[in-house]
Amino acid sequence: MDRLSSMQVFQRVADEGSFAAAARALDMSPAAVTRAVAELEQHLGARLLQRTTRKLSLTDAGEAYLRRVRSILQEIDDTEAAVSASAQSLQGTVRVQATPLLASYFLAVHIAQWHQQYPKVALEIVVEPFPHLHVEEYDVTFMTVEEGFDANVVARPLAATEFIVCAAPAYLARAGTPQQPPDLARYDYLKFLRQQGGGTSRRYLPLRRADGTGEPVHVEMPVLLQSVSFEALYRAALHGAGVAVLSHLLVAPDLQSGALVRLLPEWIFGRSTIYAAVPTRKLMPARVRAFLDFMSNFLPGRIA
Repeated sequence: MDRLSSMQVFQRVADEGSFAAAARALDMSPAAVTRAVAELEQHLGARLLQRTTRKLSLTDAGEAYLRRVRSILQEIDDTEAAVSASAQSLQGTVRVQATPLLASYFLAVHIAQWHQQYPKVALEIVVEPFPHLHVEEYDVTFMTVEEGFDANVVARPLAATEFIVCAAPAYLARAGTPQQPPDLARYDYLKFLRQQGGGTSRRYLPLRRADGTGEPVHVEMPVLLQSVSFEALYRAALHGAGVAVLSHLLVAPDLQSGALVRLLPEWIFGRSTIYAAVPTRKLMPARVRAFLDFMSNFLPGRIA
């Protein structure tokens, strides 16, 4: 088997998680798949996969090699598509990474319309709470980042949003409505668990005035729930569990319907920008550019 075919087999084994599943997907015999990977490892002089009777996993060398293999195979696909397909018949797959909320409330709701417009372009959406760490591995990454974010990525700003303090009317009926930030000290906090430091030791809620005046305040609050999932916090808040900090873009319909109430409207947790980031490479495939332009139309308050 030639090296390119071996690379394709290795990628499929890694994606499927087993030799047998890769063999079925590639319509090959399991023995041929195993032999292709073994020959590739022998050629490289490195073990790519750790095999046990119960589990198949990538070695460190395998993870690094898989990233390069994906890029190489994608470039080959892009080259073939550029030669064989016109702009009116885009085809292939766009690999997308997004935070859980953006995947559910921004991407998923527009997939049917995308398919109608570009029926030959499939989407693969990977959900990641901290997507800025893996931008180079995907065609497009949708992420929400705080003010002052600085990373070596090529990114298009799509929309700006404020993170505001919210609670459901049912919770406020039990706990009352706070009038000043210190009042929150007796309220249950639905806290986003940040990656740095695990988030378990910092129980306070930092707030600052929306108009930028005055000094920030930090309110110590009892944490009822903490999670890396904004979806979980959002749902818990909607069902009256406590106070949460949520994106104004996300909860605007709930504020309008009365399902949530904005607390302390003169105060915000912070401001963030929703970005679409792409790997730092010179050529962007036509299907990726089409998808990026398509999705850019759907965020309210988008930045020109």
